[in-house]
Amino acid sequence: MSVIEAVDNKIYFRTRDELVLVEAYGENCVRVRSTRRGEISDEGWTLLPPGDAGVKVTCDGERAELRNGGLTAELYKVWGGYRILFRRHGREILRTREEGDPVRRYSHISGDCYQIKALFEPNPGEHIYGIGQEQQPFLDRKGGAYELVHYNTKSSLPVVYSSLGYGFFWNNPSPGRCEFTNNHTLWQADSAMQADYLVFTGDTPAEVMNVYCRLTGFPPEMPDWAAGFWQCKLRYESQEDLLEVARKYHGLGVPVDAIVIDYFHWTEQGNWEFDPELWPDPKAMCGELYKMGIRPVVSIWPTINPASRNYRPMDEENMLVRTENGSYGIFDFYGQQTFIDPTNPKTREYVWEQIKKTYYSYGIKTFWLDEAEPEIHPQQFGNLRFHLGNGANMAMLYPYYYAKAFYDGLKSEGETEIVSLTRAAWPGSQKFGAIVWNGDIPSTFEALYESIISGLSMSMCGIPWWNSDIGGFHQGDTESPYFRELIARWFQFGLFCPVMRLHGARKRMTNQTDRHPGVKEPSGGDNEIWSFGEANYPILRDLILLRARLKPYILKHMKAAAETGAPMMRPMFFDFYEDETCYGLSDQYMFGPDILFAPIYRQGETNRRVYLPEGAWVRTTDKSVHTGGGYVDCEAKIDEFIAFVRDGADVIEVF
Repeated sequence: MSVIEAVDNKIYFRTRDELVLVEAYGENCVRVRSTRRGEISDEGWTLLPPGDAGVKVTCDGERAELRNGGLTAELYKVWGGYRILFRRHGREILRTREEGDPVRRYSHISGDCYQIKALFEPNPGEHIYGIGQEQQPFLDRKGGAYELVHYNTKSSLPVVYSSLGYGFFWNNPSPGRCEFTNNHTLWQADSAMQADYLVFTGDTPAEVMNVYCRLTGFPPEMPDWAAGFWQCKLRYESQEDLLEVARKYHGLGVPVDAIVIDYFHWTEQGNWEFDPELWPDPKAMCGELYKMGIRPVVSIWPTINPASRNYRPMDEENMLVRTENGSYGIFDFYGQQTFIDPTNPKTREYVWEQIKKTYYSYGIKTFWLDEAEPEIHPQQFGNLRFHLGNGANMAMLYPYYYAKAFYDGLKSEGETEIVSLTRAAWPGSQKFGAIVWNGDIPSTFEALYESIISGLSMSMCGIPWWNSDIGGFHQGDTESPYFRELIARWFQFGLFCPVMRLHGARKRMTNQTDRHPGVKEPSGGDNEIWSFGEANYPILRDLILLRARLKPYILKHMKAAAETGAPMMRPMFFDFYEDETCYGLSDQYMFGPDILFAPIYRQGETNRRVYLPEGAWVRTTDKSVHTGGGYVDCEAKIDEFIAFVRDGADVIEVF
C-alpha cells in the first residue's frame, strides 16, 4: 500500500520498495531524493545549505503539491508507483516517466549501493545546454547521450539549462550517464545509495544561473592580472629559458600578465619542488618576473610514487588514492604512480605545507592543477578507495577537492586573489577560483570549433572562468601554413575568452637544438608570438595589446559574475532568450552583455554570416552601424576578426 503525506512542508511517498522525498531547497528550487534503503541520506556532496523559501504544500492522500515561487512540483499516484510533474508558472516543464516495474530503476551493486536511473518524459522542441566539456560539435545537447565521467579533454558536470526556463542538477558524484533522446530523458548513477536531483527556475537564463550559484557557490572576483595574457608552452626546461622569454616580451613592450612553469621542473613526481640544477634560484626568478609585471604560475601534478620522499608518510596515513584490489599503481607515467587523495582533509593540509615551503615561500601564489580528473588507466572506479568512499560512488568529486586544497591553503596565508588553472571541475569548483581548460586537444580547426562549444557549455554549468590552449595542444607544426593560419584564428578566439592563454606541445623545429641534453621531458617547439612567422607576429601582438585595453570591461563583468553568476562567455540565448533564432546559434556568442563575437573556425575561410538580434550594432573594425533582427554577411581577412558592440556601449572605444 503506497502512502503520500505532507510533513513540515515536505512531501513523502512510501511504498514497499521505495521512499521518495520532495522538498523546497531555497527559492524557486525543488530537491527530489529517492531510495530503496528505507531512509533518505542527508549527504549533500557539494551543495550549499538552502536559503529561505516561501513554500506551500497541500496533500489529499492521492496527490500532493509543493509550490515554491514560480515552481510547482506535484507528486501523484499511478498504477504501481508515482510520477512527479514540475510546472513553471503553470506550464509543464518536466515530468517523470515509468517504464515497467519502478524497481527496474534500481539495479543492486553491493551493500546499500545501486545503479540508479531517473527517467523523464521528453519535451518536443526543447533545447538542452550544459553537461560540461565534450569534444564534439553540438552546443544543443538535445538528441545526444553522454557519459558522466572525467578524463583528459572531458569534464562532466551534470548540470543543464533548458529552453523551457529551468535548470537541472543531477547531484550524484558517481560516474554515470545521461540521455536526451526523442523518447526519454535519462540520468544514471552507476553506484549510489539514492537518486538526488534538483530542479530550479527563473524568468530568464540569468535568473536560473543565479539560483544555481546559490546552490553551489559564486566565483570570486577575478584578479586584474588574470584577465590579461598568459604565456605558456610545453615546456620551459630551466629558469634561464623562462626568463629569456619573459625578458624578450618585456623588451618588445608586449604585456604578459602570467607565465607558466610546466611539469617536470621537479626532482620526482610527488616531491613538489624545483630541480635545483635547472632552477637554481626560484626566489630571484620570481622577483625579476614581478618587477616586469609578470605573475609566475607553477604546474602541480597530484601523482606520487615510492621514489618520492612524501610517499611513505602519506601512504601510511591513508592520504593517497588506494586500490581495493591489487598494487598501488593506477597511472603508468615514468613508472607506476598513484595520486594524492584530496578528499581527505589531512591530505589537503599535508600537501599545502609542502607547497608552502617549496613554492609559496619564493613568491609563487598561483598554481596549474594538472591531471585533475585524475587520469587513471584503466578507468575502473570501483577499484579505487578514497577517504570519502569507493570510487564508483564519488570519483567525480576529485577535481573539486583538488582545487579546494589550494584555495584553502592560499586563503590561510591571507591571500585574497586566488585562482587555479585546472583540467576538470565539478559543481561548486567555481567558488575556489577554478579556471578550467579543455585539456590536451589537437591543433586543428575542428578542435577550435569544439572549443567554442566547450566554453559555452561550461558557462551554462556555472563555470565562468574558462579557456583553451590557444593553437591546440598537440600536433601543431609552427612552420606549416595550416598551423600559422590556425594560430591566428585561435588567438582571435582567445581574445574573447574569459582567460587568454597561449599553450601547446609544438612539433620540434627543423633547426631546433637540445638546450639541456638528457633532460627527462624535453621541450617541444617554440611557442611565443614571434614563433609563427613574420606575418603573424604583428597580428598576435596587436591582439594582446587589445586584450590589455579590454581589461576594464572584462573585470567589470567578471565582478558581475561573482555577484550574480552571469558568465562572461555566454550563448546568444542568454541575453536574447525571447529570440527563438538564438537557441540554434552555436558558432557566435556574447562576451559580456555588450560584445558579440563571431569566430572564424574553418581553414581558408574569410567570410561568414552573423546573426544580429534586435537593436543597433557597431562593427568593431570600421565602426559601421547595422540594424539587428537578421543576418549580415561579414568579411575578415587573417588579420581581422568579426565582432559587434551594442550601439552606445562605451567598450567600442577600445577597438
